Amino acid sequence: MIPKDVDSLRAGLAETGYLADEGLATALFLAVALHQPLLLEGEPGVGKTRAAIALAEVLDTVMIRLQCYEGLTAAEALYEWNHPRQLLAIRLAESRGETLTDEDLFSDAYLLARPLLAAVTHAGPRPAVLLIDEVDRADDEFEAHLLELLAEGSVTIPEIGTRRAVHRPVVVLTSNRTRDLHDALKRRCLHHTIPHPGTAAVEAIVRARVPEVGDTLADQVARALMRLREPPLLKPPGVAEAIDWAQALHALGVEDLDADVARRTLGAVLKYDEDRDLVLEAGLEAVVGGR
Repeated sequence: MIPKDVDSLRAGLAETGYLADEGLATALFLAVALHQPLLLEGEPGVGKTRAAIALAEVLDTVMIRLQCYEGLTAAEALYEWNHPRQLLAIRLAESRGETLTDEDLFSDAYLLARPLLAAVTHAGPRPAVLLIDEVDRADDEFEAHLLELLAEGSVTIPEIGTRRAVHRPVVVLTSNRTRDLHDALKRRCLHHTIPHPGTAAVEAIVRARVPEVGDTLADQVARALMRLREPPLLKPPGVAEAIDWAQALHALGVEDLDADVARRTLGAVLKYDEDRDLVLEAGLEAVVGGR
C-alpha cells in the first residue's frame, strides 16, 4: 500500500532492514506522492541502490532495474525490434503469396521492451519502481533518451506512436558523481544527497542488516569503519563494506574484532591493494582498538 505519510514510509523501510533518515524518507515519499523522479547522489556504498530496492518492497511492487554503463544505447534501454522474427514473418508471407505492410511488421508482436518501456507499460495494479542505476556512468547523450520518460511518463516509438504509462512508474536515479549530469535531467527530478552516516547510524544499519551479529561486534565494526575512512584512501569503505565485513566476521565465528582478525578479513572492506598496504603500514591496532 502507498504509505500515508513520511513516518509510515520510514517505518516500512525499517521493516525491510533499510534505515533511512528523515531527509531521505521525505524525498522517497515525495517521489511516490508527486509522481516525480528522484535523483539520489552520494559516494558509492551509502545505500542509494538499496533505497530503491527497499522502496519497491514497501510498495509491494516490481522493481525494474536499468544498470547504466559507458556505451549504453537507446535500443538496450528503451526498446528494439525483433528483427529475426520479422524476417521469418516476411519469408512466411512470401511463401503464401502475401505481402506484409509496415503496420504488420512494426507492431507489438515484434516489439522487445527493454527496462524503460517495460516500466511504462507495466500493467499494475501498483506502479513499478524503475531504478536507473549509476546514470553518471552512461554517456552524456544517453540522458536525452530519459527526458520524455522523466517529464511525462511516456516513451515514443516512431513506428507506432507514444506509449503513456497507465500506472506512472516511481523513478529513482542514482549517481556516484563521476561526472556532472545535465541541467535538463536535474530539472525533471527531485534531488537528495545521501551522506555517509556517522558511527551510531552505521552500527544500527549493521544490526538491522546482519541481525545475527552481536551488539559488541556491530559496534566494533562501525568504529573500525569510521577509522578506516580517515586516511586518504583510493576507495574509502562505505556502509555496504561494513555489512560485508560483519557478514564475513560472522561466517568465521568471530565475536570480537582484533588486529589479527581484521588483517585476515581486510579484503572484505578494502578493495584496493594500495589502500590495504597503507592501512597495514599504519597498523591495524589503531583501527580496532579503543572506543
